[in-house]
Amino acid sequence: MCSPEEEALLRLEEVFSATLARVNSLVLLPLLETTPEPSDPQGRECLRLLQRLHRSSQRLWEVTEESLHSLRERLCHQDTVGLESLLLLQHAERVLQVHVEYIESYTSCVAVQAFQKAAKKRREFWRGQRKALWQLLPGVSSEASVGTALAQALREPLAHHVQQYVLLLLSLGDMAAEPHRTRELVVHAATLFGNLQSFLRQALDQALATQALWHSLSSRLRDVLCTPACRLLQDSQDVPVTVAPLRAERVLLFDDALVLLQGHSVHTFDLKLVWVDPGQDGCTFHLLTPEEELSFCSKAPQDRMVWQWKVTQAVCQALRGKKDFPVLGADLEPSEPPTCRCMAYTFRAEGRLCQATYEGEWCRGRPHGRGTLKWPDGRNHVGNFCQGLEHGFGIRLVPQGPEDRFDCYKCHWREGRMCGYGISVGGPLQVRHRRGVQGLLPGGPAARIWGPRERPAGPAALQVHGPLGEGPAERVRRRGGRCQGPGILLSEDDSLYEGTFTRDLTLVGKAARCGRLPRGEPLAGCLWPLPGLRQCWLPWGRAGGPAGLPRAELEGAAQVPGVPVLREALSNSLHPLGKLLRTLMLTFQATYAGIGANKHLQALAQEEVKQHARELWAAYRGLLQVALQRKGQAPEEDEDTETRDLQVHGLVLPLMLPSFYSELFTLYLLLHETEDSLYSQGIANLSLFPDTKLLEFLDVQKHLWPLKDLTLTTNQRLSLVRDKCFLSATECLQKIITTVDPREKLEVLERTYGEIEATVSRVLGREHKLPMDDLLPLLIYVVSRARIQHLGAEIHLIRDMMDPIHTGGLCDFLLTALESCYEHIQKEDMRLHRFAGRWDSREPW
Repeated sequence: MCSPEEEALLRLEEVFSATLARVNSLVLLPLLETTPEPSDPQGRECLRLLQRLHRSSQRLWEVTEESLHSLRERLCHQDTVGLESLLLLQHAERVLQVHVEYIESYTSCVAVQAFQKAAKKRREFWRGQRKALWQLLPGVSSEASVGTALAQALREPLAHHVQQYVLLLLSLGDMAAEPHRTRELVVHAATLFGNLQSFLRQALDQALATQALWHSLSSRLRDVLCTPACRLLQDSQDVPVTVAPLRAERVLLFDDALVLLQGHSVHTFDLKLVWVDPGQDGCTFHLLTPEEELSFCSKAPQDRMVWQWKVTQAVCQALRGKKDFPVLGADLEPSEPPTCRCMAYTFRAEGRLCQATYEGEWCRGRPHGRGTLKWPDGRNHVGNFCQGLEHGFGIRLVPQGPEDRFDCYKCHWREGRMCGYGISVGGPLQVRHRRGVQGLLPGGPAARIWGPRERPAGPAALQVHGPLGEGPAERVRRRGGRCQGPGILLSEDDSLYEGTFTRDLTLVGKAARCGRLPRGEPLAGCLWPLPGLRQCWLPWGRAGGPAGLPRAELEGAAQVPGVPVLREALSNSLHPLGKLLRTLMLTFQATYAGIGANKHLQALAQEEVKQHARELWAAYRGLLQVALQRKGQAPEEDEDTETRDLQVHGLVLPLMLPSFYSELFTLYLLLHETEDSLYSQGIANLSLFPDTKLLEFLDVQKHLWPLKDLTLTTNQRLSLVRDKCFLSATECLQKIITTVDPREKLEVLERTYGEIEATVSRVLGREHKLPMDDLLPLLIYVVSRARIQHLGAEIHLIRDMMDPIHTGGLCDFLLTALESCYEHIQKEDMRLHRFAGRWDSREPW
């Protein structure tokens, strides 16, 4: 037998459905029919809002009819249909979401007075509809304006309906058995709609406060600031605060921006790029933005706390991209916005960044991490930043002439200035001679040649350690790819050579100023041949070898390191093998960077890297044989092809790959850009799911769900918690982008698999080996939560460069599984549409 509460719920739904139909026919449809297509932008915006409200009302009526159907089924088949079958209980989140959408549409109309504007345009029509309209509103004064009546007719039925929902659901909860699943559903639904009551009140209060704000501002300021979705959260006229150094007359906090008004001037700060820094005293706190540091001061500590708390919560809400539910800041513990963020911003203040757009990582109001900086004149910088300045490796493009031609400078930066190694490439893969930069010598580290009476200056000059000394010099002429004639050589160690470069690249002259050599010390040089490769320039020091190394070591006669220290040899720029690696790296960069970054060259580039590894191993083996012969020892036996490949992939390739990784990975990015774009969209779609919904969507067996890991805070529930399940595996997989070594990437993947199995074993209370049918959906979950960018490029690079010893083993199996996850996520968009009728993937605010 059905309870009185269920019968009351049925009557409530019937009344609400009928009321929605009457409101639609008496209010919404006439509003749309009597509002002609306006010519002004504000009128068109109002019409768009009314159309959106009509669509929301239709969806609200449809879900109410579905709820009615489920109630009637329950009443007609009481013995076979349980209470938990009610739509209001079984799909409470979906019902709630439809209500929230209606509230948002309605409050947007309220904020910009869409009802009053629409009624004013057809005043005579609505005057004739007053009697029918007032029948919907028995408690409203007949002297109220038509606009007010329209607003109340669209709000009061919903508010009353939600209130009755809560009361009836609480009554149902009291009568349900304590341990029964039905009671949990009833309590859950009652909690949701209790929160909806609070959300409705807050949304309406914010809309009315925003509407009042537009009336208090001049028309010019209103045109600048007013948007339908904008909501006022705090006004300095209500809670006084002063701001330095701008001395604003009025401070307005919206849900997306902080606005300071100074007369007719408006200063707007995007909340996504605002950092809150608590002050040292009780009346002041600071806001950090990309171009300003603002101090907020109030006479009363409680006023400062209100502003600081409101700004902090508004920043969190803006970064999440959606409004809080149930209400802003309902949690007992306030949210803290992340310090590091990824955003785009165009600088406005005068200075070197004026009108430049930065897109990338930020920290406390400054570019910090990886990013791209673009100027309006075509200059472009891609690389690392530290506290707002270029710092670390970066690539600077400088436009040259009216044609689409650029000079490219690839070098290291320190505090916004070029520093250390670098190369200058311009035009179609040629070294350009501009502003004194004559190109990179094949000589000592970071050597540069500068032209006549020129000093390195500006972005085109790759200055290493300060200005050049005085004294004229003639331009160095390049003949047959070599430098010949009078000129200046500036080396990494601050040594300065001024004199003549001979045809065979020996240096004849004096050191004008040196770091390690005294002034006037004779310099000489030679070309050093290495087995099977190009020549590289080695400047001689006083002791007969580079930087004092014995000439015998350079000739391969003795002191050749063994395999365990090959890493040191390759990393030492003065060792023949290190010099060889650097020459290969520069050649590779000149070939595949800039305009050479073409996806069709990817296969050629990765084969070239492997060939360089084989050549380096051959060079090392040759030096080793010479050293053994000079010591009177028997030379090593020749390697077979299999042994050589094992040594190349297992030893040399991991050591040399970092030197080629940036350009090589860029080619992989270009080649797999389309697939990675689909993958990114799939990740974005899956990120909408909370943990339990995503596990359900991926068909993970429920006995494998780590629900014990979902620790709830106030006003939370399992179905809303995100990024908690399999957290250790997710964090482990994210480390795959922290290394360039394919072997280490595979180790990360293997550890991720171990973390997944360890979590499942803990859930089951016993050791458990995952079959492929269970592993794949769990791995998809971990991959979607890890949100690794350009995963396709990562997978293909690992596959192409990994050690053949892993073929057919566990690492190969796991890499194949990761490939399957990548392909699966690309197709999730179609699956989401196919499962749209099962439940709504969007969670309430």
